[in-house]
Amino acid sequence: MMRDLSHIEAVLSVRQLKIGLQGGRATLVDDLSFDVHPGEFLAVVGESGSGKTMAARAVLQLLPPGIEQTGGQIVFDGEDLAARNAKQMRPIRGPGIGMVFQEPMVSLNPVHRIGEQMAEGLRMHTALTAAEIRARCLDMLRRVQIADPERCMNAYPHEFSGGMRQRIMLASVMLLKPRLLIADEPTTALDTLSQREVLDLMVELARDNGTAVLLITHNLGLVGRYAQRAIVLEKGKLVETGKLPDILVAPREPYTRKLVDALPRRKPASGDGVARSGAPLVQVRGLCVSYPGARTGLFKRHPTQRVIDSLDLDIHAGEMIALVGGSGSGKTTLGRAILRLADAQAGQILFRGDDVRTAGRAALQRFRLTCQLVFQDPFSSLDPRMRVRDIVTEPLRHLPELDAAGRMRRVAETLDEVGLAQLGARYPHELSGGQRQRVAIARALVRRPAFVVADEPVSALDMTIQAQVLKLFQSLQAHHGFACLFISHDLAAVEQIADRVIVMERGRIVEQGTRDSVFDRPQHAYTRALLAATPRPLAALDHSNAIPWTSSLDLATRSPSNERHAKPKK
Repeated sequence: MMRDLSHIEAVLSVRQLKIGLQGGRATLVDDLSFDVHPGEFLAVVGESGSGKTMAARAVLQLLPPGIEQTGGQIVFDGEDLAARNAKQMRPIRGPGIGMVFQEPMVSLNPVHRIGEQMAEGLRMHTALTAAEIRARCLDMLRRVQIADPERCMNAYPHEFSGGMRQRIMLASVMLLKPRLLIADEPTTALDTLSQREVLDLMVELARDNGTAVLLITHNLGLVGRYAQRAIVLEKGKLVETGKLPDILVAPREPYTRKLVDALPRRKPASGDGVARSGAPLVQVRGLCVSYPGARTGLFKRHPTQRVIDSLDLDIHAGEMIALVGGSGSGKTTLGRAILRLADAQAGQILFRGDDVRTAGRAALQRFRLTCQLVFQDPFSSLDPRMRVRDIVTEPLRHLPELDAAGRMRRVAETLDEVGLAQLGARYPHELSGGQRQRVAIARALVRRPAFVVADEPVSALDMTIQAQVLKLFQSLQAHHGFACLFISHDLAAVEQIADRVIVMERGRIVEQGTRDSVFDRPQHAYTRALLAATPRPLAALDHSNAIPWTSSLDLATRSPSNERHAKPKK
């Protein structure tokens, strides 16, 4: 049960904060006020462009060039931080307020070892000896469940997965035991299991140190599982604030209702899904894909890594198959291998009965013209020098049955289907993330392919845009009837769109079945773990699936030093 914190002095008070472009050309955050109390977990929720990150960066005076705080106060420990210059902010950054950024690979220096980067804050803000600093770093790495802390200290950031890098960033920040932790979309790029693990660790460490948490996110599922209170931003303005049950169950403002309505919902049950009669469109038999081990010296390598291990798979025409699993499970490699974009060492890949793995150049080209791929990041897969209509027209160059007028009609029809009829003359940088993904979908479907591989097509989008793209993809698949391998780590999105679900772990299929059977009656322990880690906002209001978050009032009156060496609760 949440207690009243109004009588406890806030660790951070933001009053009438205004942020804008220099010269007053635009206002990015307007008249924002909120408090964060000791030990509290407060979420700041909103779509991309709502001002969440700008407000968080302003607290630490880390606004990008050209953007400035134009009004209001940011009070920490009774002092307005806006009055401090960069040198005066150094004692605040780290011991007072720590920050975990969205992309750890950008935050970690690629040319320095992990141990050097972790020790930097302790060297700057404490009088500890080198041996004591190393001991604290090793202890913290054990706390965040790094398997080999000694090796980790001597390794470089690129040697770790995204989830491991985010754990290391969290360990580095929490070494200084800050009074306030700002977490800016800390799990957006992580798979479901890694998200759960990183956030559970963040809760444990914050609870033990009495640290308040300000979580910046667009994911209402995370809000429901972890936060006690939330504020909702729209276009830089606070539109609603309150306790989680009030916001999730009975939102007052239309914008908040829009965010709640955008949460993925299961489509109506469809029995066994698409009728699978006749031979499958795609058949994979005994597929094996291996990658050479990383080089450890001039003449030495790590052993070869088996990524796909003797895998069998059938995909029928018109079927929407979701391929799910954690990072490193082999999902993307399987999709690329089926399209012959990754080399397989053994097995068969049959498309309409023909083995494309042994196909000649002409047969391989015909196969690829009937298959398409939607990439995870549309910005990097779209040519920035081409207009939208030219990007969508390009796949039609090898379609001889269409003349120039026919190609123009096909492109106009496809852009209209994806809701971009008026944007054909724009360049990719002039579009939002959701619009760029619509361009990628249009480019994939303009040839009317028989088979599409969609590799994490909505993982980089916020909830409302994700809902729009999923609905669009679903309607286009129903209209054109193409088979689709939908690769995702987001089981909430999969539940909304899939006919059949395939679960992969370490290169093998561990479970498969209809959407309802896998979600309602999972048989394998790994599937159950994925489902348990999937945020379900309304079901999570009791926090029964999360590590218990000690009441803010208790934390505010508890001495952090008494809990400093407490073991994590299981």
